Amino acid sequence: MPELFSPALILLAGALLSALLRGSLRTAVLFIAPAATLWAIWQVPDGVAATITFLEYYQLEPVEGSPLRRLFATVFALMALGGVLYAFRQAKPYELSSALAYAAGAVGVCFAGDLITLFIYWELMALFSTVIVWCGGTPGARAAGIRYAILHLLGGVILKVGIEGVVVHTGSIDLQPMLAHNFDTWMVLIGILINVAAPPFSAWLADAYPESSPTGSVFLSAYTTKTAVLALILLFPGEQVLIWVGLYMIMYGIIYALLENDARRILAYSVVNQVGFMVCAVGIGTELALNGAAAHAFAHIIYKALLFMSAGVVIYRTGKHLCTDLGGLFRTMPITTVCGIIGALAISSFPLTSGFTTKTLISEAAVSEGLVAVYLVLTAASAGVFLHAGIKFPWFVFFQKDSGLRPKDAPWNMALAMIVFAALCIVIGVFPHTFYEFLPYPLEAYEPYKAGKVLFYLQLLLFSGLAFFVMLPLMKRTLTISLDTDWLWRRLFARAYALCQRLVETTTQALLARLKTSYAFMIRMVRTTYADASREADVELMPKSQPIATTALWIAVLLSGYVLAYYL
Repeated sequence: MPELFSPALILLAGALLSALLRGSLRTAVLFIAPAATLWAIWQVPDGVAATITFLEYYQLEPVEGSPLRRLFATVFALMALGGVLYAFRQAKPYELSSALAYAAGAVGVCFAGDLITLFIYWELMALFSTVIVWCGGTPGARAAGIRYAILHLLGGVILKVGIEGVVVHTGSIDLQPMLAHNFDTWMVLIGILINVAAPPFSAWLADAYPESSPTGSVFLSAYTTKTAVLALILLFPGEQVLIWVGLYMIMYGIIYALLENDARRILAYSVVNQVGFMVCAVGIGTELALNGAAAHAFAHIIYKALLFMSAGVVIYRTGKHLCTDLGGLFRTMPITTVCGIIGALAISSFPLTSGFTTKTLISEAAVSEGLVAVYLVLTAASAGVFLHAGIKFPWFVFFQKDSGLRPKDAPWNMALAMIVFAALCIVIGVFPHTFYEFLPYPLEAYEPYKAGKVLFYLQLLLFSGLAFFVMLPLMKRTLTISLDTDWLWRRLFARAYALCQRLVETTTQALLARLKTSYAFMIRMVRTTYADASREADVELMPKSQPIATTALWIAVLLSGYVLAYYL
């Protein structure tokens, strides 16, 4: 029965087959595996559907269904299908196989009913997402992939330490809500926050994603951070510290995205910003807030993938990724431009787009709980998002000055994938109540399109746009490098290590030189003493040395006496 095994296994089988097959068979597997996974997801019933005995004591639960889990798994499967459509003619074969395995890890996390199963699929994601980063094929991609792997290995170790502590102290491996009140649960929370790109490790995302291939960054944008959001919803709903972590991520992402010149790094920092909204909602912890976190994660995967798709087409056609090298592309890339603008409007919460119908849930939850300061920060952040993603990205990439580039528009498969995702952004925005039916908690009384709310957001966004164009001379892109927290381990720690290495080498050389000098001095003293003793022996008429047999006899006598005295 399909409900007795995890839908992730279908994607894993597809990944293996696509790596072995070639030609039309491989293409068929690439499309069939995500489609079959999507069907299997909706065959999983609520509750635990399958168990496996582990170490004769623990019951693993690889398949546990719920509306929340199915919602995340659905968007992950849709993303795999749309990503394959976007990339199957341009991406490397092993990149697409890795992408399916990466998506399998995310779907596996969705249905994991215990901590051990969650950890296995968690590490599967880390492994194959690293391969996708390496598929960028440049020295920068290889270096970024190594840093990415090290950081996620660290996060996995921390998560594993926390899980083992929880199992030892509670005797349970069930995946259930907890609060960060001891060492074990703090380790679990920190391990998840590393994957969610929370400070001070947010920089791994902006370091690695832009170094991947134009198709690889589309897959990377969807899974790692959103599975971490799901894990937070399942394990730490209502954890107060997450409110402030989320607000920090929101403002951090806005500031760095405004400073960036690289088109994909703008979008990468925007991922951190948008995930911050979800983390903040999990910290609020009410049913409305958790609905907002889940809904916004769903919408975010779609419009963020759409933005990365448009940026990927630009890089694929022009070979350029800096805003200073782009501009005027709307003349020959109309489909890519329109789809990029729709994604930019959706991420900015523009009315009649998906972002408006999901992000306003989080703001409404903050108001309902009386968190006025949180609501004001979220409102200000919405204006900031419109500045860096809603206007800056499409303006500098597709408009501004004429760069003289006249590339062709997207290939048909890339264009079709972008059109489908753009349509989803609009459909969710126009028919929000149909989408709300799939959320984990009932949401019948909420109405997103109240006149006052729509007018407020329109005013907010339009004045943000006015501010952008008024300050356009200050927003002009330059060839700069933004220093982030990864400077600590990429530069400071490396320099500190090199300094310590030089100090150790210098100290070792000095000690060796000192030892050599002392050794030479001792040799000279021994030779001098031996020479003096030889001269004295020559002067004496008869030596006073005793035969060796006499010496051995006295030693035996003394030892025998000691042993006898000891026993008496």
